[in-house]
Amino acid sequence: MLLIHCPYCGEARSELEFAAAGEAHIARPENIAEISDEAFADYFFMRANPKGIHYERWRHVHGCGRFFNAVRDTVSDRFLKTYRTGEPKPERADFEGEGR
Repeated sequence: MLLIHCPYCGEARSELEFAAAGEAHIARPENIAEISDEAFADYFFMRANPKGIHYERWRHVHGCGRFFNAVRDTVSDRFLKTYRTGEPKPERADFEGEGR
C-alpha cells in the first residue's frame, strides 16, 4: 500500500483516499477558440509518460477533497514530494537519482 502525503491535511494517508488527475503544470492556450484542431488535440490529449520523475495532479477524494501536485517516480512508484496547487514546480534536479 502506498502512503500519500496531503499537503493540505498535513497527513500521509492510504492511496485508497486519493485519485490521480493527470499531468500537472499543463499550460492552457491563451485563446482556445482560435487555435487549430491539431493544436487543440495536442493540448487536450497529448501527455508526457516518462520513465522516471513525473509531475502529477492528485485529489484527496476521501479527505479534504482538494487537488494538489506531486512529484512521483514512475519506476519505483514512490512519491518524492507533494505540494499545494499554485506553488512553484520543484526543480527536477532536486530529485534526480531518488526513488529507485
